[in-house]
Amino acid sequence: MAIYNQTLKELLPLSLSSTPAVSIRKENKMWIATCMLMHYLESFTDSLVVTGEDEKPVGVIGGREVIENIFKNPSSDFFDKTTVEQVTDKNLMIISEKVTLGELLEMWKQTRRAFSIIPNSLGGYSAISGRKLLEIGANCTTNITISELPKKEIITFDHNNTLKDIIRLMLQNNTRKLILKNSNMFISDRLIIQSIAQKFDFFRNVKFLDLKFSESINLEEAKKFPKTST
Repeated sequence: MAIYNQTLKELLPLSLSSTPAVSIRKENKMWIATCMLMHYLESFTDSLVVTGEDEKPVGVIGGREVIENIFKNPSSDFFDKTTVEQVTDKNLMIISEKVTLGELLEMWKQTRRAFSIIPNSLGGYSAISGRKLLEIGANCTTNITISELPKKEIITFDHNNTLKDIIRLMLQNNTRKLILKNSNMFISDRLIIQSIAQKFDFFRNVKFLDLKFSESINLEEAKKFPKTST
């Protein structure tokens, strides 16, 4: 049977619920959510689960919500006065272990967010994200090489771009990463959020979006792989 038609339980029998969902209360201010995302994005889980009364999940928030809203309101007020509930994406998918890989991917295409949660044996929820699905890929044997994958346009920026230019490119192209032109260095929503929290104290006394990226953010290096790699 093709893995597309297999259930998540069949594909991940031992680790399906091994990644706990990280949650944040809906009444918390955005500076708290931003600090949490700074640590969790791309390392543990892709988004935070927003909880309401009785700790029930009511939505989800990730780097996209932070980036979209600072583009509209690049001031410290967004972090100090806005609550998580005000920017929460209410379209949180709670799935079961019987969902097939194909069904899950179709759901993610509709929501444009590779994130869901699944009830676990402890009475809480575990996170199912794009990072979790990499475990499925790692367990599959295939002769398909990188060069055979569909080509995707690489969105780039240059040294003269401001942070406003960069965030606009991210939003227009629905991507979390941009590549510095003629290099393998990249900027991501996590790196932007990290600078906001650690270097610029949540926009206090600085016009963040007017800064050039070279004045504000350290880039990271993308690893290179041969086209012949499977």
